[in-house]
Amino acid sequence: MRRSLIALLFVLLPGGLASTTRILGQTKVNVNQTTLEESGQLTPEISTEELKKVLSNKSEPLLDVRSTTEYAIAHIPGSINVYEKELERVVQLFPDKTAPFILYCNGPYCGKSKRLSEQLVKLGYSRIRRYQLGLPVWRALGNTVQTDLEGFRYFITKDRTAVFVDARTGAEFAKGTVPGAVNIRPAEAEKANEDGRLPYRDKGTRIIVFANSPDDARRVAEEIARKAYWNSSYYGGTFAELQGGQLW
Repeated sequence: MRRSLIALLFVLLPGGLASTTRILGQTKVNVNQTTLEESGQLTPEISTEELKKVLSNKSEPLLDVRSTTEYAIAHIPGSINVYEKELERVVQLFPDKTAPFILYCNGPYCGKSKRLSEQLVKLGYSRIRRYQLGLPVWRALGNTVQTDLEGFRYFITKDRTAVFVDARTGAEFAKGTVPGAVNIRPAEAEKANEDGRLPYRDKGTRIIVFANSPDDARRVAEEIARKAYWNSSYYGGTFAELQGGQLW
């Protein structure tokens, strides 16, 4: 695992994104094609590139095995939440032990997906894979994540460090928005990164984008993520739902 992590860190460094040698001069891969390549594991890993194809084709379920709160705060879009300790629920969801599905959690050193996959293998499941790079590497590679209503509530009532981005029109923004929000429209992320609407001196700041639809919010969130704001996400509902949620 140590060698794999070194290889992964290398490709995340400037100049290593185009391609790198997997290990000791073997086949060259880009960062989206690599995995941890841990030995002695009961279930195989899946790369970021492979996961994107699965999500695009909707060919396999993706299970987020973290807690309900963690999932609500941020999860890979398209995943469903089944906590690591809910083994019986997984069995209910997938009575066919030959059914393929993928598990993920909090990255290379998170043991949740490993432990659950091992339990499932013992029950006879044969087509489980893991995205062991997990949510941290998914985000580090410029991919956005989704926030649910309870996650949004957490940001407002408990976290209180987040920057809220309203992706609606300027006119709608002027009529009322989330307290303290800034208005950033599609194709404005670069300008917002320069004019202070985005905290360019702290790229790790939580940033949550909302709009009249999840698709509109996601578009702006993806643009913000590509400006190196790795801790950004989009709200998976509508502004009307936020208003009705009694969050402020």
